[in-house]
Amino acid sequence: MPEWIGQYTVAEELGSGGMGEVYLAYTPGGAPVAVKLIRSDRLDPHTRARFEKEALIARTVIGTNRVARFLDADPFAARPWLAMEYVAGRTLLACVDTDGALPISLLASLGALLAEGLAAVHAAGLVHRDLKPQNVMMGRDGPMIIDFGLGAFMDASQDSLSHSGVVIGTVRCMPPEQAGGRPNVTPAADVYALGAVILYAAARHYPYDGVGWEAVALQVANPAIGPDLSGVPDELRSLIASMLAHEPEDRPTLDAVAGECAELLKSVGVTPIDARLALIARTTAGGTPDVTAGVLPPSLEELRVSRRWEAAGSGPLSPLDGLRDDARDRESNEDEGDRAEPELAPSGGAASPVRPGSVARAEGGRPFASQRVADELREQYAASAEF
Repeated sequence: MPEWIGQYTVAEELGSGGMGEVYLAYTPGGAPVAVKLIRSDRLDPHTRARFEKEALIARTVIGTNRVARFLDADPFAARPWLAMEYVAGRTLLACVDTDGALPISLLASLGALLAEGLAAVHAAGLVHRDLKPQNVMMGRDGPMIIDFGLGAFMDASQDSLSHSGVVIGTVRCMPPEQAGGRPNVTPAADVYALGAVILYAAARHYPYDGVGWEAVALQVANPAIGPDLSGVPDELRSLIASMLAHEPEDRPTLDAVAGECAELLKSVGVTPIDARLALIARTTAGGTPDVTAGVLPPSLEELRVSRRWEAAGSGPLSPLDGLRDDARDRESNEDEGDRAEPELAPSGGAASPVRPGSVARAEGGRPFASQRVADELREQYAASAEF
């Protein structure tokens, strides 16, 4: 795991996939961000240039809180990366796989909200190209589209489809024109992908399936094979079928999708506000920690101390193990009255062995190694945080 990505301090890995790895990291000021490192086998001058262009455009997306904000990127790093708003919660895939398919009113709310987000992306002149249940985070504000800004890497070809880890999660939501290797897909590709996402949330399966990505791609690209709509509520069947139309021009616009979802909510007697709140209540249990609400990992200083220990071969089992060892040594050497009790983190998690501002010292008055390292790192961090 990298220690730094750009200006961001890496705390932990959130996940990995066909495009690369995603990390929880922090700005110099301590704000959480999600940083994605791109796989090295996708690096060529043309792709880097496209990534730079799309990263600049991605900053201009406005008018929605359905898309994780794009913060920063470096297309020309040894491994390109981009930093996005950190969204706490579970993916839609995890919600459906754990808790089952969504009821009709929540499906309509999901479709309307995601259509709003994609419309803002398209208004900025971009296409997401990789919308799928894994790229929809269900957080405390409702569904949020992530991995936005990676469109430069997602023009499908037979070569890109064959990358291990890409296809199983992607080709099942991929429109025929993209699965067939057609370049320069249009916003209609995202409409198809949104239909596949709603289908999965409604019936826990994709439009097409098979053993291996090749079998799936052949079905997707064959106009004679229709999508599997089994298990879809009757009220949504025609809408999803139209979104999964083989030809891009036969699919509805995102405005039409949002409008039909709104009409469906009206027909079942549920307001859009109530449906959204019910969707949030259904999908926000568990998931990745909300680091803005007090569930914090070890401090940056403690995190860096642990990495110094690991680099030196001491190998603590967790970020605080090395510091806990020093705390136990200190307690055995200090007088009872001078002993500092460990403090608990606000989350009730790992104990902090040294009170803020205190200096741990061994026999003879020499600071413990971990304390000296922490002091050095504080100085380095203060210097690196200057703007």
